[in-house]
Amino acid sequence: MTRVLYLIATAAGPAQHIDDGVRQAQAAGWDVCLILSPTAATWWADRRAELEELTGHPVRSRYTGPGESGGLPKADAMVVAPLTTTSACKWAAGITDTVALGIPAEAVHLGVPVVVMPFWSTALGAQPAVARAVNTLREQGVHVLFGPGEPHPPKQGESAGFPWRLALDSLHLSPGTSMGRP
Repeated sequence: MTRVLYLIATAAGPAQHIDDGVRQAQAAGWDVCLILSPTAATWWADRRAELEELTGHPVRSRYTGPGESGGLPKADAMVVAPLTTTSACKWAAGITDTVALGIPAEAVHLGVPVVVMPFWSTALGAQPAVARAVNTLREQGVHVLFGPGEPHPPKQGESAGFPWRLALDSLHLSPGTSMGRP
């Protein structure tokens, strides 16, 4: 049985390369469903069909309306990568005004394993609210993982070389196993 991974990207540089993350997750055996923040979705507007063909699922970037189906199977795990400081702070404060924040914010409290991989500069990460947000997410059971070199010096983040596989491997699960959480 193939397990379902929701790959959720907020509007940081690596979201421009989300197709690489999808391919790596698929190579690891996941059925990948893609969810983009509204801004990240605009970056892929001209190529959205390409992402839908790659995943075999609709790409979500907005909440559904009453009675409207989201068209995605139930997730076994979620990776939110890249995660911006804005999204981290909003999520930790309980502000789930986008589907990219609302779905994982709810899922972690339903026992779905959620891994986030931030991508932000040292200047943005120095804001006291950011450290509090990371701690709050961790207290809720979110696995917050900083990749090599993160946070990065301003204007020096490596978007194209984002370590998607690190986030996937940190789930400690491959199809058919669990993170050991209820």
